[in-house]
Amino acid sequence: MDTIASLFSFITTPVSWVIVQFHSLYGAIFGPDTGWAWGLSIVSLVILIRICLIPLFVKQIKATRAMQTLQPEMKKIQERYKSDKQRQSEEMMKLYKESGTNPLSSCLPILAQSPFFFALYHVLSGIASNDTIGVIDKPLLESAQKAHIFGAPLAAKFMDSEEKVAALHASLTDVRVVTAIMICLMSFSQFYTQRQLMTKNVDTTVKTPFMQQQKMLMYVFPIMFAVFGINFPVGVLVYWLTTNVWTMGQQMFVIRRNPTPGSKAQAAFLERLQKQLTHTKKVRGRGNANVIKAIVAKGRDRNEFERKFINGLNKAGLVAQADGSVAQSDSAVATETEDGTPAAAGGGAPKRQQPKRQSKSQRQSAAAHGKAESDTETASEAKTSLEKTQDEPEDAAPQGKPAGGKSGSGNARQAKSGQRKGQQRPKHPSKK
Repeated sequence: MDTIASLFSFITTPVSWVIVQFHSLYGAIFGPDTGWAWGLSIVSLVILIRICLIPLFVKQIKATRAMQTLQPEMKKIQERYKSDKQRQSEEMMKLYKESGTNPLSSCLPILAQSPFFFALYHVLSGIASNDTIGVIDKPLLESAQKAHIFGAPLAAKFMDSEEKVAALHASLTDVRVVTAIMICLMSFSQFYTQRQLMTKNVDTTVKTPFMQQQKMLMYVFPIMFAVFGINFPVGVLVYWLTTNVWTMGQQMFVIRRNPTPGSKAQAAFLERLQKQLTHTKKVRGRGNANVIKAIVAKGRDRNEFERKFINGLNKAGLVAQADGSVAQSDSAVATETEDGTPAAAGGGAPKRQQPKRQSKSQRQSAAAHGKAESDTETASEAKTSLEKTQDEPEDAAPQGKPAGGKSGSGNARQAKSGQRKGQQRPKHPSKK
């Protein structure tokens, strides 16, 4: 580790200068020889570096999502050129070039902060070996050697001997307890960061080897930190623990505000956004407007969560616009009253009232009343029909037939027995 750190000795002077500047600030508050002054100086160094690396972090997120979208195409290329590795590599590079994706972009933040990490390791090693380095002169070196974090010197390691720890005015038990706790926290923070990335911010509709690789790294990285952590000085553990906590918080912010499409985080984000829009009827923030604009632009290519979001807005009487805003639908406007208040809750049509349920006695009385009315109507119709029959004139009989009652009764009997009405053919003389 010392050999690797010496390769980055060119940056030890800037790193040591930043630490000294922060130490002068915190030393005036907590005292120059305290562990708080030197520990907070290292924490402030980490925060300053990570703020400078935010553009690279944004680029890392975009590259990671682009790699996720390319996984189905990459799998097809691997299956198509399974026996030709060279052609497979050429097609992969062609795919990266066409999509504008660089696989190394996801490693940019780690690669960018590696020189600062090894430079800090070089500075702390110089403090442990009583060597001045960078802008840290002899008085600052003595002050740093006196600084302890919960009883453990900044330059002490988990694997140091008892004599070396005693030279730094500390006990081996304190050093190992503090370093073991910090290593566990460092490994856990790394595991949790990778786990929330895999469980919340991954498109669940796409199953690719990339997800298996990320799942493997979720367990490999914490083990690596635990193995290498026993050889890190306490100051370096403070640096790396602060970096992991910053990364975890940064990742949680990104997952909450800008989740991966198709992930569980997107479903939770759209649900929160839908409740907000239903309550306020207005889009707040440029980020939310950009999300709605992107969903509207997808059209039929929307995933399940995005379709559910659009349908939820429609049920609430809202319509997502192409510019990222929302407006009331025509049906919601039509149901408003003259004073501008909605006619029904939710902007929809008023609910149809159900009829009041009657008791058994009411139903029986209503049925008896209906039967009586039916009998009355039937009797009335029969009486009317009888009156019409009696009022018919006698000359209304068919032509060529006598108008007497006997003939009329005979015609009536023929009609009832199914015989043909009207003029009958005369019978043959032989049949008379």
